[in-house]
Amino acid sequence: MDRTQAVKKAESLVAQMTIEEAAGQLRYDAPAIDRLGIPAYNWWNEALHGVARAGTATSFPQGIGMASSFDPDLIRRLGDISATEGRAKYNAYSGQGDRDIYKGLTFWSPSINIFRDPRWGRGQETYGEDPVLTATMGCAYVKGLQGDGPVLKSAACAKHFAVHSGPEALRHSFNAKATKRDLAETYLPAFEALVREAKVESVMGAYNRTNDEPCCASKMLMVDTLRGEWGFQGHYVSDCWAIRDFHEHHKITDTPEESAALALKMGCDLNCGNTYLYLMKSYEQGLITEADIRTCAVRLFTSRYLLGIMEGSEFDQIPYTVVECQAHLDTAQKAAEKACVLLKNDGLLPLDLSKISTVGVVGPNANSRLALIGNYHGTASRYITVLEGIQDAVGDQARVLYSEGSHLFRDRVEHLAQPGDRISEAKIVAEHSDVVVVVVGLGATIEGEEGDTGNAAAAGDKIDLLLPECQREMLDAVVAVGKPTVICLMAGSAIDLGVAGEKSGAVLNLWYPGARGGKTAADILFGKVSPSGKLPVTFYHNDDLAVMPEFTDYATRGRTYRFMERPAQYPFGFGLTYGDVHVVVAKAELGIDHVAVTAEVENTGAVDTEDVVQIYCKNVGAANGPRNPRLVGFQRVFCPAGGRAKAEIVIPETRFAVADENGARNLEGNPVLYVGTGQPDARTAALTGHQSIEIQLDFNV
Repeated sequence: MDRTQAVKKAESLVAQMTIEEAAGQLRYDAPAIDRLGIPAYNWWNEALHGVARAGTATSFPQGIGMASSFDPDLIRRLGDISATEGRAKYNAYSGQGDRDIYKGLTFWSPSINIFRDPRWGRGQETYGEDPVLTATMGCAYVKGLQGDGPVLKSAACAKHFAVHSGPEALRHSFNAKATKRDLAETYLPAFEALVREAKVESVMGAYNRTNDEPCCASKMLMVDTLRGEWGFQGHYVSDCWAIRDFHEHHKITDTPEESAALALKMGCDLNCGNTYLYLMKSYEQGLITEADIRTCAVRLFTSRYLLGIMEGSEFDQIPYTVVECQAHLDTAQKAAEKACVLLKNDGLLPLDLSKISTVGVVGPNANSRLALIGNYHGTASRYITVLEGIQDAVGDQARVLYSEGSHLFRDRVEHLAQPGDRISEAKIVAEHSDVVVVVVGLGATIEGEEGDTGNAAAAGDKIDLLLPECQREMLDAVVAVGKPTVICLMAGSAIDLGVAGEKSGAVLNLWYPGARGGKTAADILFGKVSPSGKLPVTFYHNDDLAVMPEFTDYATRGRTYRFMERPAQYPFGFGLTYGDVHVVVAKAELGIDHVAVTAEVENTGAVDTEDVVQIYCKNVGAANGPRNPRLVGFQRVFCPAGGRAKAEIVIPETRFAVADENGARNLEGNPVLYVGTGQPDARTAALTGHQSIEIQLDFNV
């Protein structure tokens, strides 16, 4: 059915409820209303990178890894797989009468906040630091989750609205200040795209305040922008227990009744938490009206009708056996392959097993299942760590030696062992190996969401961009042995490897690659697959933190590739392959409301590979706009060794506009396009050996 029909059905049903019954339906754990034939429904479910927290499911790379693919078609397939497995679980669970948490069809994903500062622990959940990439990947995932209609396969949720990216320790009381320009060009575009283009069914408000208003009761965000300017028609949900923060931490209300009333009046339909248990008291105190309650209930039941929950749908026949089926596992592996980013290669990779008798595998993440999955993860029936992947790939062709090398970080183990108790073993393994693969990084016990990690010092955020000290000591010791060394990074954010990174022969960034990511790592290390991922974030030098704005400052100056002033360690959009792909011809044709760019790429290397054609724009002479060229379009291509391939990229004219101090977007200056396989900056050119091709646009023709 279409939304108009669903609204009419919802209005008719809600009209039959008592006001107490209607108010009860605004809880995330909505109770059954037996007399009206309404089953209980729990709205809380997660599918950030595969169905999470609901038992076995296919495991994809963490969100930041999905973004590294620069492949929206793939991301849409991942969304569809999540929806399919979510439906299969919903059908099976509800068939057993189980309607508990994490078993519904409303997935609170994707997370499309901008990863503006490399210290943010939850940045791993996002699609990176760029608004165009985030919007493109987010729209693709939403379309995959929701399907093509007329019944929603599942309901996606754009979160966390808005201006939300740390610090985690302060989020329950923090007030994020953002200028109208920064709102228009950085913090809101992805949300607008998901609402206008992808028709996302739900939006979740953030914990913090934005420009003095709590995000779950913001007139500017919820009334004027979301439902007003953008015309959002779905339902709005609070982040979990965020409405309680109104009176307990933000101190903008005095009582739970006032907090519930404020959120409801501003259009927060659903409460994840318990503050809406006070709604009837709010009503009795005259803080809200019966119409306020019924309006929100109608929006929620509209979503339930659109999902086919109330009357059934074709998706009710999806069997449980699709969960972790081979086709889904194959797609997850393809996603992991496209997510891995080769940051450095002095010719060491791919490894040639015919010339190797012993491979040393060292590091705390080498045999770690937790390092595969990141946060907000599901459960897999099988995990393949990097060590296991290498062992499987090598078979009986070579010996594999292993040492944990160090603990993940020191604080957890001081009472168990000396901090450096594994370093000697790591050095011994290196000495007895022809090549060493050192697997270091972070994990959900170091970076992540406030309250979910053991990093009490920063509540999930990072205090610097370095590896934990115990890992640095181990890595330096192993590199000093002098054997050919590959560093594999497993983390959800930028890491500065320092001297060890400079001395190593190769650096491969795996992110959190998914449950069987160790197989992907081995396939890349031994050349079965060419790496092709691109960084969706800037890898800064640790010293850059000293010149960045404070973490609590939401101004964009000096941060992200669009505004930074120093050369990056590894730039946004950067990633090597085993081929050598570069743009040889590029031209642009102006349409009525778009620019069509055609680019021909050539692979002068000896290995077939995929790569990503990237288009950046600089409005030369404009009074406004970012300091550096920004991404306006991209396309992944396959290019055979010695061959060529073509990319055809249509860019909406709106992407060439820049925002002024009032947030108004206009075409200014002389737009210049840069077409290449990375940014048009000196650092990218130095790392790849290739320059972007410039194209001058003239919208006055």
